[in-house]
Amino acid sequence: MSNKNIAIIAGGNSSEYEVSLKSAKHIYSILNSNEFNIYMVLLKGRDWQVLIDEKKYPVDKNDFSFTKDGEKVIIDYAYITIHGNPGENGMLQGYFDMMNIPYSTCSTLCEAITFDKYTCTSYLNAKGIPTTNPVLLHKQNMYDKDAVIAQVGLPCFVKPNAEGSSFGISKVKNIEDFDEAMKLAFSKCNDVIVESFVSGTEFTCGLYKVGGKKIIFPVVEVVPKNEFFDFEAKYDPTKSDEIVPGRFSEEITDEIQSVSSEIYDILRCHGIIRVDGFVCGEDIVVLEVNTTPGMTSNSFVPKMAKAMGIELGRIISDIIKEDL
Repeated sequence: MSNKNIAIIAGGNSSEYEVSLKSAKHIYSILNSNEFNIYMVLLKGRDWQVLIDEKKYPVDKNDFSFTKDGEKVIIDYAYITIHGNPGENGMLQGYFDMMNIPYSTCSTLCEAITFDKYTCTSYLNAKGIPTTNPVLLHKQNMYDKDAVIAQVGLPCFVKPNAEGSSFGISKVKNIEDFDEAMKLAFSKCNDVIVESFVSGTEFTCGLYKVGGKKIIFPVVEVVPKNEFFDFEAKYDPTKSDEIVPGRFSEEITDEIQSVSSEIYDILRCHGIIRVDGFVCGEDIVVLEVNTTPGMTSNSFVPKMAKAMGIELGRIISDIIKEDL
């Protein structure tokens, strides 16, 4: 039987376009080409192209195929590594659902929930998961900053509610800086969340479940050298210390992994996800859930897999095979 045609889908319409390309190239380099026929697909708006040896072939969106040398190639599986719109908010997943093409990420519903930070924290709170309980503000509505600050306190974080990475985020220490932080966040998204500053140790925990197995990676301790773990710290290895495994007690580590696994089940996740949060004394506070985590060589998940002694290419292969 011939190998299945696998598309690694990168790009997207968010500020993380270049990061997505790096993630996709890393995945392309580690996937076993003897197991699959692997193609790189770049998306930008309505421009969808298959990239082969620096040449581009347009994607037929009617059936997600392309034609090369007069031969039509049908894609059997989509490995989505777009961070942000449309790969992390459910839009692309909805398209593949209609095309009846399996894909690597969570469902359309799960993606839509997790991409909207306010909706996700509210949903998890209702299920007993401790979160930051942010305040949601809309661009078209007036807001009372004194009332907001009274609710969340200072310092606080102002963030775009639905933006892929750590863009447009401000740590506000003084009420005089609040309006400027809101202006920056609203430049990225029409909805903004304001959340209390959490004093604790930052963690991230990756996991996936496949073939009846539950694999939870070592918990990473994140020590940013910047004011907080912003975009620069996320992708510049000199801007943060990422300790794998983190310097947490065995009890706290077990609790983080248990909560992360519970979140996976509550949201009915699929593929690899990453749960971010803080350890505050003996308490755990969940910040957000990443359903298409970065896969660059400097990203958390590849480092977690390496620390666990599992080949990332093998993990991705297992996830793909589960759905084919």
